[in-house]
Amino acid sequence: MDAKTDMQDNTQSGVSHCPATNTDFEPKIVMFCCNWCSYAGADGAGIARFQQPPNIRVVRVMCSSRVDAVHIYTAFLEGADAVLITGCHIGDCHYVNGNDKTLVKYKFIKSMLNEMGIEDDRLMLRWISASEGQQFAEFVREMVEKVKALGPSPLRREGVI
Repeated sequence: MDAKTDMQDNTQSGVSHCPATNTDFEPKIVMFCCNWCSYAGADGAGIARFQQPPNIRVVRVMCSSRVDAVHIYTAFLEGADAVLITGCHIGDCHYVNGNDKTLVKYKFIKSMLNEMGIEDDRLMLRWISASEGQQFAEFVREMVEKVKALGPSPLRREGVI
């Protein structure tokens, strides 16, 4: 049975597996946060009680430059629908130029993911300082909505929740 026939059968039975029409889909998003700025921004968002969806799994790293391509690929292979990297603003890195290195890695990894057929919005980089709790919460909400619209990651294996 081909995919088109299978989709028609599922639609006729009232069950749709099409990500665009699946209203029950809740994305799993892994977020790497720099210890000094964006993790503190996340903490500030929580303390200020800015509303955020619970779809984010935060991984605290000492510097955004410590996030490696292997971490990102592993997150996708383990079921993440998107990966976010956050760090200090350019010029404010506690490790002098760590975020400059992050930007170079990010561009390379993004191009590799594009070669694999992964949509651009599944890997995002944002600079968030410790005092930007509201921006942190807005970024989380924005990304959850984008990923919901994209549907599950094409790298997600069957049975991964």
